[in-house]
Amino acid sequence: MEVQNEEKGEALLELITKSNYFTKLKPQHKKDDSFTIPLKVSSYNELNMMVSDLLKASIILINPEAKSFSGFTKDQNINVMTLLEIALQLLPEEEMELLDDLHKVYMEGDL
Repeated sequence: MEVQNEEKGEALLELITKSNYFTKLKPQHKKDDSFTIPLKVSSYNELNMMVSDLLKASIILINPEAKSFSGFTKDQNINVMTLLEIALQLLPEEEMELLDDLHKVYMEGDL
């Protein structure tokens, strides 16, 4: 039983190391074990619009009446596309592939 578990452990380790998984989070090399996530933008203006849309959406979700405030913002429209772009960039695609591979290993036998 112990030999079988050791073989499965080695198979899992080989599965993880043979592919380029765990690429989304970039280590900060600090003592607090924190990571960064790359977010691609084409300019400071695009970055500003992304942050602005996130803040506007958050304010409106917290207080639905905020949209009716006259001084809320000069442009009360929230560009949902920028919010969706951020979400797409944050999805850990390689890690999801690893979960699929681990699920296949799991379905082949009990871990």
